[in-house]
Amino acid sequence: MSVAQRFREIREGFETPFWVANVTEIFERLSYYAVFAMLVRYLNEALQFPIETAAQLGGWFGTGVWIMALFGGALADRIGFRRALSLAYFILTIAYFLVGSIAAPWLAPVRNVVPLGLLAGMILFLPALGVALVKPSVVGTVARASKPSVRSIGYSIYYTMVNIGSTLGPLLAGWGQDHLRPESIFRVAAGSVFLMFMAVLIFFREPRASEGEKAPSFGVVGRNFLTVLGNARFVLFLLIFSGYWIVFWQQYLTLPSYIVKYVDAKAKTGYILATDPIIVIAFTVAISAATRKIEAFRAVILGTLITALGWVFLAAHSSVLMAVAALVFVALGEIIQSPRYYEYISRLAPPGQQGTYMGFAFLPIGIGSLVGGWFSGKLLHEFGEVRQQPEMVWWISTGLGVLTALLLFIYHRVAQPPPAAEAKAA
Repeated sequence: MSVAQRFREIREGFETPFWVANVTEIFERLSYYAVFAMLVRYLNEALQFPIETAAQLGGWFGTGVWIMALFGGALADRIGFRRALSLAYFILTIAYFLVGSIAAPWLAPVRNVVPLGLLAGMILFLPALGVALVKPSVVGTVARASKPSVRSIGYSIYYTMVNIGSTLGPLLAGWGQDHLRPESIFRVAAGSVFLMFMAVLIFFREPRASEGEKAPSFGVVGRNFLTVLGNARFVLFLLIFSGYWIVFWQQYLTLPSYIVKYVDAKAKTGYILATDPIIVIAFTVAISAATRKIEAFRAVILGTLITALGWVFLAAHSSVLMAVAALVFVALGEIIQSPRYYEYISRLAPPGQQGTYMGFAFLPIGIGSLVGGWFSGKLLHEFGEVRQQPEMVWWISTGLGVLTALLLFIYHRVAQPPPAAEAKAA
């Protein structure tokens, strides 16, 4: 096939809903990471939460998103992608606006009745309801609105859009430090997803389902859920791998506050956080090609180890330059392990349960955010505020990552379940 023919195939291989859904994904990720990049600092500096509480609430924000992803796909399948996307962006509009309004005068009657920490926790869980519907709806649209000959390219486009949004979000947060009040960044995020709400209503049409495709009932989803939980070795792997995400999420839960408190009070932490997604965009293809012959689980172990060792840069010498260097290595570890992790999960899944297993693949991300918030708050308080040894935060984070890699290695040798095909053959 000639280049011209291939280009024509790509141009004609995607229906309009494909492009609408993927463009909205850019703005959804932009809003999410703009909020996450500023959240802990906002809670600590603007709302005067102690750093322990601020970090724990930041972890709670990330947790809800990934835990709800276990159930969002089933709901999106039942109500349709157009309804799911419009509902998701409407919820996100309200949620991000409320995050920026926690201290607003018009919420004073609520704050007089509900403790501030509980109120913040309730509001920070709301974005999870929206994001949990966006993800399966966009991915499902990619599958339905792409011709089979270009579907793999469609997923590549989707992944690219995710990373563009993930890069623009921290950059927006960095720009906002100079030009906006802290709470205004959240309102910009709310405006961004509101525009996507309007775009879905105006431009998005429900993509056609494949012939014979039938959404699973909630009863089937529930039974599959319990079946996966009954796979003790798989659950053990997910719990061990949560250690990777505890270490990874420190870039959002710990790094911004650490930099302004112990490195440079005027540093643009949003711009610094853009390092990770920029590296991911620039080097994913090259590194994936270079590591394609490494067995999937070994790649997961290697990526976990590299991400952990990245924090040694900050532990050895705290500066903005070392923070950037640390994030480069965190990103390289992410690039090595992330696609191979999902490959490994997909090979474990028995026939008919791939969706449920892939939903559980997000569980360590949520656990890592929840425990990571507690972990971050404890370390920043104990070694930053009490002992005046802030660099220990990064030595301990590195140690946890190395321990996770070691436990994964032991699991690989001792307890790893066979792929579904092998298990069936046995």
